[in-house]
Amino acid sequence: MRVSQILNPTLREVPAEAEVVSHQLMLRAGLIRKAAAGIYTYLPLGLRVLRKIEQIVREEMDAKGGQEVLLPIVQPAELWRETGRWDVYGPEMFRLNDRHDREFCLGPTHEEIVTDLVRGEVRSYKQLPLMLYQIQNKYRDERRPRFGLMRGREFIMKDLYSFDRDEAGLDVSYKKMYDAYTRVFTRCGLTFRPVEADAGAIGGTGGTHEFMVLAESGEAAVVYCPDCDYAANVEKAECKPAPVAGEAPQGAYRLVDTPKAKTIEQVAEFLGVPKNELVKSLLYQGDGKLFLVLVRGDREINEVKVNNALGPFINLQLASPEVVEQKLGCEPGFVGPLGVPEDLLVVADLEVPLMPKAVCGANEEDKHYVDVIPEKDFRIDQVLDLRMVEPGEPCPKCGAALKDARGIEVGQVFKLGTKYSKALNAVYVDENGVEKPCVMGCYGIGVSRTMAAAIEQNYDKDGIIWPIPIAPYHVIVVPVNMKDEQVRETGEKLYEELLKLGVEAVIDDRDERPGVKFKDADLVGYPLRVTVGSKTLANGEVELRDRKTGEVQLVKVDELPKHVQGIIQEALKVNKGN
Repeated sequence: MRVSQILNPTLREVPAEAEVVSHQLMLRAGLIRKAAAGIYTYLPLGLRVLRKIEQIVREEMDAKGGQEVLLPIVQPAELWRETGRWDVYGPEMFRLNDRHDREFCLGPTHEEIVTDLVRGEVRSYKQLPLMLYQIQNKYRDERRPRFGLMRGREFIMKDLYSFDRDEAGLDVSYKKMYDAYTRVFTRCGLTFRPVEADAGAIGGTGGTHEFMVLAESGEAAVVYCPDCDYAANVEKAECKPAPVAGEAPQGAYRLVDTPKAKTIEQVAEFLGVPKNELVKSLLYQGDGKLFLVLVRGDREINEVKVNNALGPFINLQLASPEVVEQKLGCEPGFVGPLGVPEDLLVVADLEVPLMPKAVCGANEEDKHYVDVIPEKDFRIDQVLDLRMVEPGEPCPKCGAALKDARGIEVGQVFKLGTKYSKALNAVYVDENGVEKPCVMGCYGIGVSRTMAAAIEQNYDKDGIIWPIPIAPYHVIVVPVNMKDEQVRETGEKLYEELLKLGVEAVIDDRDERPGVKFKDADLVGYPLRVTVGSKTLANGEVELRDRKTGEVQLVKVDELPKHVQGIIQEALKVNKGN
């Protein structure tokens, strides 16, 4: 392809709308253009990257026995009502009515429709296991679309659904997909980690892992162990209780004045005690239910764990000041567990009962209790792991100190169990003639998000640094002066020879200054750049520059095509499955 013919409108200035690096560079490099908030047009070079990621995904899905299908984007409301998700999914779902006033949605995910397909076609255990996947658009009406392809309203996703006879079969399918995902992201040239995660709106009772591309700009916080394979999203990470040293007070607890001290920091400073001697008490409401959640003052409540332990709730949130006043008779900053109504559920993090003494709110304005012994002075109905993990805490597997990192979620694998198959009656008849529900798993990869994540992990001040396996083209030939006959002819000759060897090459045949060509080549991120100039041609050589390392080497003109082919083949030599 010739640069003069590519629709590749590069920009010198950073667009004001772009907040993160991947969004900035995809706009500047002419890979995408905005059609509406969270909705983008893919230009030729951007689409080539997407297609390469898709091809890697297809090869790895096929290698594990996946069969590609194409499910409808427009889905009938009746299917979603059968699983109970039509009302649960919330305002992110695009809903529409046809001319007959029948209700539909634009698919945010496809569990319902693929399960409906299987319930109509699968009858016998002999048809299982079955793995069906597709690569197509998904639609979610994000409240605040942002970060370009990272959080859009229309995005491209690969979703695979496994159907097995039992949990043992699901374990096999899950392992296949876990391994396939590891290969996909390895082949894409990304640094990533699979981490234990929460299932979220997809649901299910089994395990789930997220695949995180590690990048400083990542929205998700993860912890990992440097000594073993443990890694988890902070929302999921298991927390071991760390008791606070100290002795229980001899006397009874006391009521003290704490004027205008509402926050943990203010109370700790006013009383001259460390935050780990305070109990943080927060009144939550979920679907009309109220409950009091307790954690140590130096910890943060993990609302995902609270929701999983006590819900699931459609709408879990802190109770409003008005509700707190009505239930406990005080402002939120003075809430505490002593003397609360009998009908109020009190749940505490694992560390709270281990505190030898504590300070807590008195449910009275400007008042707190001191010298409280949690184990005996107030009621705790349930003790659970309810807090956020922190870096430096011991790994739950081996005890080493956990480290933290930022990650961009690009894939997730779920064990769904029978959540959807029971709701939709997707059953099979076993060897003994007994009807049983299919045991399901679902497995998603954000294809467009992977493209953005690759940039977040691979860029410099000059532009994108594509990993070779997903680069739009592998090499760009840059004749520095198209008016110089020898330079032009040598550039054209090298370009043609590279194409004959199967190398994905472009030639910058524009009548532009060398600096403009070099800047555009670096901005777009071609992995290799061949510079053809009169000075090096005098010695029968051209320059070959590695975009990632910046290394420049002089290569004989006659040797250049084979040399470049070898570099590309080496970078792509990961085999394509087994």
